[in-house]
Amino acid sequence: MKVLKNRLIPVVLMRGGICVQSKGFRRYQRLGNPTQIVERLSDWASDELIYLDISGDEDYDLGREDLRDGNCEGPLEILTEIAQRCFMPLTFGGRIRSLQDIADRIRRGADKVSLNTHVLDQPEFINQAAEEFGSQCIVVNVDARREGEDWEAYADGGCRATGKSAAHWAQEAQDRGAGEILIQSIDCDGRGAGYDIDLVRSITSTVQIPVIALGGAGTWQHMEEVLTHGGARAVAAANIFNYTENSVFNAKQHLFDHHCKVRQPIMGVRGFKSS
Repeated sequence: MKVLKNRLIPVVLMRGGICVQSKGFRRYQRLGNPTQIVERLSDWASDELIYLDISGDEDYDLGREDLRDGNCEGPLEILTEIAQRCFMPLTFGGRIRSLQDIADRIRRGADKVSLNTHVLDQPEFINQAAEEFGSQCIVVNVDARREGEDWEAYADGGCRATGKSAAHWAQEAQDRGAGEILIQSIDCDGRGAGYDIDLVRSITSTVQIPVIALGGAGTWQHMEEVLTHGGARAVAAANIFNYTENSVFNAKQHLFDHHCKVRQPIMGVRGFKSS
């Protein structure tokens, strides 16, 4: 029987058309142009890429008039630019409220979409989206904060409590047709102190679909731990990949050397890739 590989997935957070670094879902540091960042990540052994549009308004500006990437009308134009430079599966999330929104993003180059606040308010939208586009296209993003002995799912970029247990919500999302769960710890976001292993395990022990862990990576060891002890099928990170050009390759090599069932990174035509 074929053994499914664990995946290493960089996450790019986009706010107002500019890529940002996040801490605690509150503090955002500007990093740069999203189309340039995707080229670097495509060259360095990433298995997939997740772009999350966390913009607070409709003002999008890539900030580079000299590179022909100045003001854009919105996320679809940015997605078009990104997809032209992306050589791996691409998930795009944010501001998705209708089946037409999903269709537009797939037409512009996304392979999957990430759903969050809208499906917390209207869970039946997961059923509709899975029926229309297939479960393999639907990733439900669960932003969770610890509340006592449990974790609560939050909406609106971590600002609104929903009263729903994160694990129960993940199970409902699976039952409604989601193909993957992206679980993100609000408490660990941007701290670099490690993933919330207990949170991730609470999700992986509840659902049968793949779980992507996000939030808290500060070392390659943290990624190893969430795969081996948290039961995640994929490890995702954002901030840690922003500082050195070959950081994705180094992370992949560490995971491969420590028997985490990832594809071995090798030299490719555009840089490093996975075998």
